[in-house]
Amino acid sequence: MLSALILSACSGSKETSKDEASGGSNSGSGDQIELDFWHFDTGARKDIYGAAIKRFEEKNPNVKVNVVQVPNDDYKQRVIIAMSGGEAPDVFASWGGGWLEEFVKSDKVMDLTEQDIEFDKFIEVALNNSKFDDKIYGLPLGISLYTFFYNKEIFEQNGLEVPKTYSELLSHIEVLKKNDIYPLALANQPKWPGAFYLMYLADRIGGEEVFQNAHRRTGGGFDDEVYVEAGKYIQELVELDAFNPGFNGIPYDSGQARQMMYSDQAAMMLQTGAFVNHVREEFPEFEEKLGVFQFPAVEGGKGNPSNISAGVSPTWSVKKDTKHPELAVALLNELTSVETAQDYVNRSGNVVAIKGVEVEDEYVKTFTEWVNEANSIQFPYDQTLPPELGELHKDTTFELFGLGMTPEEAAEAMEKKAKEILK
Repeated sequence: MLSALILSACSGSKETSKDEASGGSNSGSGDQIELDFWHFDTGARKDIYGAAIKRFEEKNPNVKVNVVQVPNDDYKQRVIIAMSGGEAPDVFASWGGGWLEEFVKSDKVMDLTEQDIEFDKFIEVALNNSKFDDKIYGLPLGISLYTFFYNKEIFEQNGLEVPKTYSELLSHIEVLKKNDIYPLALANQPKWPGAFYLMYLADRIGGEEVFQNAHRRTGGGFDDEVYVEAGKYIQELVELDAFNPGFNGIPYDSGQARQMMYSDQAAMMLQTGAFVNHVREEFPEFEEKLGVFQFPAVEGGKGNPSNISAGVSPTWSVKKDTKHPELAVALLNELTSVETAQDYVNRSGNVVAIKGVEVEDEYVKTFTEWVNEANSIQFPYDQTLPPELGELHKDTTFELFGLGMTPEEAAEAMEKKAKEILK
């Protein structure tokens, strides 16, 4: 469906005159210029982007940036519809990877390779996430790690240490259940939160090569026994009542799962680094109790326990037919400046993809150490794979959590679609 929407977009892009294309010259005239800017973040991150935009507008007094913030769970569809209808914003956020690549293939995104941009300031692995056919189509700002957050007070009260192995995690789950505490908080209605479990379990069981081989078609596919085993682990957790009731029907944006953490009803949550930001916005008193740990090692598994999953978010791009390309690129430069990156590190609790930033936040220090020590970094399947296959990944994983598919059926469905789409 997603691919069809993109392919149905109007062919050809609106040509612009030389005066329109040279945003720099227009900014010096008395004419008012407007740039549309879309993103999906809230709270401190929204304020960080606002500060960057203010600096940009001060440098370009004739320019007004129209900011639209769309909730995370609705953002993808909103951008797809806008792209298809020729109403895309001049500058927009994405996660890079396969999702952005579909727009690139549809000739909707500006090639930034020859623009006035200092590419050397970016961490290479993050910049490569928006590089296709050796051309760059997006500039990364944040790197959001996916990790376990936990209530240190609950752990202490129940005599629990940070689990190093999956068996220890299962043991913790039993202890917490006996004490009427939900072991794992989960809001899986948007499907991506549960997908983190499948990614990590497949990695810990089989190593990073399992996804690489399936994606690149160089070895086992998405029906590899590792994926079947990972699905069994997920359904074991469901049958153990490891999650809060009704988890598959709870929207993440509603904040219900986070409230379970804040109110001591739940002990752990596998989530993005944005959770730190949510705590500081919604219930700052909880930060005293907040701890983090990496996904445990699976006994007998081939995966390196230092492997991490993370998203490159946000990644900033420009639509190809913007009337003001120079100004749009200048806005990207401000949104990825060292000043913006420093503000992002100080206030968001996340790692940045930009060099030359000083780290003082304790969570960011920890996350940065994990990134530096990681054997491998796995970007989300739904953002790395083509959209149709990425959506199926979320759908089949959602069904695993709902016990609506067997692990074998989920793996077979993924591999069947992969054979149709991937070359």
